Amino acid sequence: MVTTGLRPRRSALRLLIVVAALAATLLGGLVGGAVPASAHAALTGSTPAQGSVVDQAPEQVTLTFSEGVAMGDDSIRVLDPQGKRVDRGKLRNLCSDSIVKYGAGLPSGLRDGTYTVAWQAVSADSHPVSGAFTFSVGAPSKTTAPVPQQEAGGGLVGALYGIARYLAYAGFVLLAGGATFVVACRPAAALVRSVQRLVVQGWAALTATTLAMLLLRTPYTGSGDLADAFDLGGLQQVLITKPGAALVSRLLLLAAAALFVAVLFGAYARAQEPAEADEDAADARDAAEQARRHKDLTLGLAIGGVIVAAGLAATWAMAEHASTGLQTAVAMPVDVLHLLAVATWLGGLAALVASLYWGPPVERAAVRRFSRIAFGSVVVLVATGIYQSWRQVGSWRALTDTTYGRLLLIKVGLVVVLVGIAWVSRRWTGRLAEVTAPEDRVPEDRVPEADAGDKGAEAEAEPAEAAPEAEKDTAPEDTAPEKELVSVPAASDASTASTASDATPDPARAAQLARQQAALRTARTKRLRDADPVRLGLRRSVLAEAAVAVILLVVTTVLTATEPARTEEAVKAASGGRSAAANQPQVLTIPFDTGGPRGKGTARLDLDPGRSGSANELRLRLSDPSGRTMDVPEVKVSFTLKAKKLGPLPVVPGHLSKGHWRASGVQLPVPGQWQISLLVRTSDIDQVTETKNVKIG
Repeated sequence: MVTTGLRPRRSALRLLIVVAALAATLLGGLVGGAVPASAHAALTGSTPAQGSVVDQAPEQVTLTFSEGVAMGDDSIRVLDPQGKRVDRGKLRNLCSDSIVKYGAGLPSGLRDGTYTVAWQAVSADSHPVSGAFTFSVGAPSKTTAPVPQQEAGGGLVGALYGIARYLAYAGFVLLAGGATFVVACRPAAALVRSVQRLVVQGWAALTATTLAMLLLRTPYTGSGDLADAFDLGGLQQVLITKPGAALVSRLLLLAAAALFVAVLFGAYARAQEPAEADEDAADARDAAEQARRHKDLTLGLAIGGVIVAAGLAATWAMAEHASTGLQTAVAMPVDVLHLLAVATWLGGLAALVASLYWGPPVERAAVRRFSRIAFGSVVVLVATGIYQSWRQVGSWRALTDTTYGRLLLIKVGLVVVLVGIAWVSRRWTGRLAEVTAPEDRVPEDRVPEADAGDKGAEAEAEPAEAAPEAEKDTAPEDTAPEKELVSVPAASDASTASTASDATPDPARAAQLARQQAALRTARTKRLRDADPVRLGLRRSVLAEAAVAVILLVVTTVLTATEPARTEEAVKAASGGRSAAANQPQVLTIPFDTGGPRGKGTARLDLDPGRSGSANELRLRLSDPSGRTMDVPEVKVSFTLKAKKLGPLPVVPGHLSKGHWRASGVQLPVPGQWQISLLVRTSDIDQVTETKNVKIG
């Protein structure tokens, strides 16, 4: 048997996949350079201060954060100039009231030099955060302490975890929204294989990604090594954290969701099958009993589905943005409602696309029911979104001054576009109801001809028995319980029947005829569907909605992994209006080659604390290709801010010792992207000027 679905419609699925890939690429470019913003807890202060020089070695190093963090004994490491760890290896919890502070004790008798503090933690909303800074005892010195070059939660593990997060959201949307579409909008869709696949694949995607995230938590918040995903000891530690508990709870709820899906496409789907002739003759008591059972089953699925969906949504709310910050008791239920509204709207939209493109004709009443439910979902989405925006942004200025605010504006714009396309779909739905309302009174065997619309003349030209055949062709070919169509034509002419009675038919000829008739049936089904301009317009507008929804889901996933604007603004306020990155001393490595003898080398330029409006100390070290310090007759440094047409501002560092120069009181008047120009002269005629950009807060 050769079965032929509407294969050309698979282009719609390819379109959605391409849109998702393009959206992910675009947003990766938009936020790719802002990795530190993915951390939701920020370092607001330290003792000793970053880049400071103290007369005596402190008894401990303390770190202060903008919100609660989870730390362990290895979360704060203090390294001496040779890279050896010198802290006592025991974390000190110094938190009090609203102040989040942790420390690491230091032994007495530390030698003079530059010490490196490397720290790593997990913020209260489950995202990792890390950093490093230096301070000096007595006087700055050369340091070889290794500093992690990769941000916590970055690299390959971070990328895999981000993909898993997106697929988890998508799986939840398809599972919850697809099931809602079946129960609340179109019970007959329980028989449609494309809808069944959509919901089951949503469940499978959510289950697989939850397991993947559970395994990736150890390297994601720790070493960054993918091999640590199978560290059982690390997994045991993950299970006792809040994100680990949320993921385990999600797996348990997915087990209940599997039972729900089995009933939905099992007993509930069988209840939607058309009654047989002998069942039509059953007494009224049996019919009433079946109706009561069907009603109870529908009610049970509705209540159970809401409980499971709300529980799944709560696993996000209890471990992400809503679980920390302002008004958590209100924010978490609001976040659950927001996720349920998104799933109902976008997941139902996906189920409608599957029904329109890969299933039997969708009833007008089902489309109108979904339109009303989608409108209610949008209302809930807007209301909860306004509250969440106020809670996470806090001010109008933060919408344009922070990464979170800009992403939020993109999301709002996409929602507006999606609502606009939904309005077009709603108009198509209204026209569909008006044009085809009288068809409800047309005899059943005439429905396919009526569906042909203005092009029905072609169908009327066919033999009279073509109408029942067309109806059979437009029947739910993609329906789970329906038996496959017979490959040999049901109707043959008289001569063929006579020949078949005299001789055995050729199997190859029979297979060829089956393929031809299957192709004719597919073409006729497609022609009947596309003949109605209203249905064709509805399918196209719904597909456009789904394409925008895919992009919207990508933006939402990136938004949940971005530092809230309110936190970023609070960190700026605590650091005098500067970003968290501005608190870090700037360290630049600049290779140079003057072209003469011994003209090659590398310059290391340190600018502490790397801030505008305050005195900075510039330290410069030159080394030859072997790494040994080298002296040169002259070095000069200048700063230029092209955006403000400032500079060049010259700095002439003083020579301290072989290969070392220093300049104090370097003033950079305004923040911005400054260009540093380094002039190195190795002889009377050999010199070169190298430039490098540095962001000053």
